[in-house]
Amino acid sequence: MLKHHSGQLFPIALLALVAALTYWLDVRLAPKAERPDWRQEHRPDTIVDDFEIRRLNAEGVLQYRLKAPHLVHYPDDDSAEVTTPHITLYRPSGAPLTLLGQMAHVSAKGEKVFFPGQVDIDRAASPDNQALTARTSDLTVLPEEGLASTDQHVFMTLGASELQGIGARIDNKAQTFELLANVTGRYVAQKAAP
Repeated sequence: MLKHHSGQLFPIALLALVAALTYWLDVRLAPKAERPDWRQEHRPDTIVDDFEIRRLNAEGVLQYRLKAPHLVHYPDDDSAEVTTPHITLYRPSGAPLTLLGQMAHVSAKGEKVFFPGQVDIDRAASPDNQALTARTSDLTVLPEEGLASTDQHVFMTLGASELQGIGARIDNKAQTFELLANVTGRYVAQKAAP
């Protein structure tokens, strides 16, 4: 009887082995269900409220400051969207240049900030320069270099002068604000000190 019983177990064991092998091959060779990688989607991974970023140069001197009530970071391209950004660009001497927008897109390493929509620009008066205010839109800022540019309409006041034109290049380090085309306005010469 023992002999007869062992003869029946062999086919059952063989079938179990074939079934296990078939299951293993099916799992191994079947295409895997594609799960989206959340890092590849343009979905936020970090949200920050009421923040301030300060950038210092190699000597420890403040270069610029970015302050805003709301930031959303996206890991797929390491970019960020900032609500109501306020950037202040500093230079070794003279008044800093401040930029205030409704929204900004900040690139991966913060080397480029794009302000879609309206941007207000302000520089207080200093011994070397008259007060400057300007309003434009779609401004691209390179904070590390202290540069900004737009190809949109710009209206500016410089002291008592009022100027407007299409496009502008701003160099905070060189203290220049250049209107590029169709410039019109009223220029009032600065009075010489007695």
